[in-house]
Amino acid sequence: MFNKFFIILFIIVSFSLNTFADEKKLIVDRLININNITFNFEQITNKKKETGTCTLVFDNKLICDYEDSMQKRILINKKTLVIQHRRYNKFYFYPISKSPFIKIFSKNNLINLIKKSDYQLNNNIEIIHIDKDGRIITIFFKKNNYDLVGWKVVDQLQNEVYFSIKIKKVNSEINNKIFLIPSVN
Repeated sequence: MFNKFFIILFIIVSFSLNTFADEKKLIVDRLININNITFNFEQITNKKKETGTCTLVFDNKLICDYEDSMQKRILINKKTLVIQHRRYNKFYFYPISKSPFIKIFSKNNLINLIKKSDYQLNNNIEIIHIDKDGRIITIFFKKNNYDLVGWKVVDQLQNEVYFSIKIKKVNSEINNKIFLIPSVN
C-alpha cells in the first residue's frame, strides 16, 4: 500500500513537471513567430491606473502613448528609454540597461527568462523570475493560446508596476521611424 502511494505520487509529479515544460515550450514556440505586437494597455502603479496603446517590436523597441492630460509617450529604442510629456515638450532620458524591461522587450532575453524561471498556473500562465539582485519579474501568458497578456515588475523607484495588455495586431507593418530617439536642443 505504501509503495503504491509513492508510485502514484511519482507519476503525478512527473506528469506535472512534463506539463510545465510543455507549456513553456509552447510559449517559446509562440514567441519565436512574433516580430511585433500592437496592443491596448492598462498600467497600475501605486494604485494609479493609466491606459493607452503601444507597439512592441522585438528586439528592444517600444512606443506607448498614454491617454492622459500630459500626453505622455514612452519610447524605448535598444538601450535608451525616453519619457516625453508632449503637452509641455519635456523629455526625460534613462538607460534601460538596469531596467527589468531589458528582459521582456528582447526576444532572446525573454525566451531565456521563460526557460529558466519558475512557473505557476492560475487564471493565466505566470512565469516568475528572480534576478541576481532579488527583483521579481512576473510575466503573464494566456492559457489557451500562449499570447502575452502582461507583466508585473518593480521599477527603479521601488514601485510595483502591473501592466496588462490586450493584443490588437501581431506582425503588422511598422514604420521604424516611430522609434527614433528625439534630439533635445
